Amino acid sequence: MSTHAVTRPHLHRAGTRFGGAAVRLAFPALVVGAGAGVAAVVFRWLIEHATWVFSGHADYSATHGNPANQWVPWLGAGFVVLAPAVGGLLYGPLIQRFAREARGHGVPEVMFAVARNGGRIRGSVAVVKAVASAICIGAGGSVGREGPIIQIGSALGSTIGRWMRMPEVRLRTLVACGAAGGISATFNAPVAGVFFALELLLCDFTPTSFGAVVIASVTAALIGRAAFGDTAFLHLPAIGSITPPEYLLFALLGLLAGAIGIGFARVLYLVEDLCDVLWRATKGPEWLRPVAGGLLLGLLLLVLPQMYGVGYPVLERGVGGEYAIGFLAVLVIGKVLATSLTLGIGGSGGVFAPSLFVGAMTGAAFGEVVAMVDPSMRGQVAAFAVVGMAAVFAGSTRAPITAGIMLFELTGDYALILPVFVAIVIATAVSRVLSRDTIYTLKLSRRGVDLTDSAVEPPRPSGTTAGSSARPLGDVLTTEATAAQALEVLEGSGGHPVVVVGVDGQFAGVVSARSVGDAVLKDVGFASRSVVDVVADVRAVPADSALEAVVTDVVDATETVGLPVVDGAGRPVGWLGASDALRALVPDSRMNRA
Repeated sequence: MSTHAVTRPHLHRAGTRFGGAAVRLAFPALVVGAGAGVAAVVFRWLIEHATWVFSGHADYSATHGNPANQWVPWLGAGFVVLAPAVGGLLYGPLIQRFAREARGHGVPEVMFAVARNGGRIRGSVAVVKAVASAICIGAGGSVGREGPIIQIGSALGSTIGRWMRMPEVRLRTLVACGAAGGISATFNAPVAGVFFALELLLCDFTPTSFGAVVIASVTAALIGRAAFGDTAFLHLPAIGSITPPEYLLFALLGLLAGAIGIGFARVLYLVEDLCDVLWRATKGPEWLRPVAGGLLLGLLLLVLPQMYGVGYPVLERGVGGEYAIGFLAVLVIGKVLATSLTLGIGGSGGVFAPSLFVGAMTGAAFGEVVAMVDPSMRGQVAAFAVVGMAAVFAGSTRAPITAGIMLFELTGDYALILPVFVAIVIATAVSRVLSRDTIYTLKLSRRGVDLTDSAVEPPRPSGTTAGSSARPLGDVLTTEATAAQALEVLEGSGGHPVVVVGVDGQFAGVVSARSVGDAVLKDVGFASRSVVDVVADVRAVPADSALEAVVTDVVDATETVGLPVVDGAGRPVGWLGASDALRALVPDSRMNRA
């Protein structure tokens, strides 16, 4: 037995001498917060240097016109066509080989880990996500750095918690601590970091989790302030006082912003689906996809260089009233397309900053329209832009508390608190009417994972069978596969369970992220073992079973979020998720109306 195996349990048990769960979490939360703060500093440094290498400028979106890259001046402005493709050639194989869950915007994967996987996130995800996202953004990817730092901090919290043998309930809290620390250090917004973790990840405001997340967020904020200074993240022009009649205009902006937030999410996944279809038609390797798609992104950047990277300088100019209303509309459409294309081709980065960008341009355009009707409102364009930022973010994520507090901490302007909350409440309501999913949960819903916690009415007799309610199977492994191959397939499926069959095609088990993760922790030589050695302890459901008879077993299967369905010969014919079963039994319930 290694030294670590002896000492790690004692690290966890030491806290029992000093009180309850809150005390036992205090030190781990402090460590996770410090780690997330340092990670945020290092991640921003990586992005800055990657941007300098790929564009020859500190922030290409802040430049005027289409300047050349000083490293390759003979290419002129055309270097932006090649930069995303070259970046894709670096991060594409990196993600494909070491951590496929690092592809995309990251927050849905964290939400899934907290809600369905006991807070388990592989430590390698933090490293791969940091490097891949830095290259993607530095090479022109029009995505944010906040989504990646949330996933990086969460992976760090999960790794530390598992190293200390934390039980699942505390492991989930440490994952949220890492996410809060990442937000806090990145935005200098410790309170918003706390509520992001509680509102979106834990959905839990208990004193224990609240205390731990606060410790992590404050610790990370102190490190961020030491590195970046203690100033508001956004530098905005002075905003005048808000008169009572103007609140009607902010309410109207909230209606518009809620619809745009959901529209952003829909376009994002529509472009992703289109990219999937086109790339499958080419039959090319997945790691090459960011290279080919990078050329398309580069052409968009050539036409609209303001879309290069995160784009905060452009955001500040838009809020400052430097753009005409027509160009503001172009920036809204351009950002939605550029972000969607970056993620659709397999890029790595967040949608947090793009939603703020789209909201700012939407609000500024709304303010310009108001000023055209009433010239006395010309000085309030910045106020509409800031409120638009919060409202579109709230509409796309359905996290109104986080949105309101975030914008206050970003701007440091208390005068906007009331109009911000008026707009975000309305935007959130509009978002809920237009879609049951958010920009984060839609990614999981498309995989058959339902994270909603809606109350469900008692089942009523339906005569529905397990087989008729099951979804088609995804990837399937045979018992001849190794544990290492199972891990690779799990990564490719986003961590969703994979069915194992024998050579005769009969059901042999299910491999889950938790069962493989436990095997990795217990046995360093697990990779050479058979896949049968790492299957989860779950049973299959006969296809002809009445759904009412098996729904309890399906819902209780929290490790695999459902159960496989087999035919009379014992062969797997589908997968019955908990949400699938409940929807089939209760078609008119609030699950379907949420």
